[in-house]
Amino acid sequence: MKQHNYYVYLLTTNNNLTFYVGVTNNLVRRVIEHKIHCNQGFTQEYNVNKLVYFETFSNVNDAIKREKQMKRYKRLWKFNLVNSINADWIDLSEKIGITRDMIENVKVHAQNADPGTESGETDCK
Repeated sequence: MKQHNYYVYLLTTNNNLTFYVGVTNNLVRRVIEHKIHCNQGFTQEYNVNKLVYFETFSNVNDAIKREKQMKRYKRLWKFNLVNSINADWIDLSEKIGITRDMIENVKVHAQNADPGTESGETDCK
């Protein structure tokens, strides 16, 4: 049986002031979706698209539990968590295999997927 990985991740803005905590079974896909603002909402409104922290789980329930735990933490705790393993606050996207070309390809594909979408909208399915 194939083992699945689940990820709890922390995104921030370029100035590292706003945080977003999420959970996914495909970290590369999900980070790209945030970067191209695939879904309207918090991350699009605040331009939260820099991956600064993530944890890997083999059990989905453990990942969801950790996500909920991290969402309860205050901003300072999240700041200290990131600082403890990513002191330079670099975007970890490249470390997980995301390239600029990948982002642009997904963006172009999403915009062309549904010719009926209005300018600026994407179909990221």
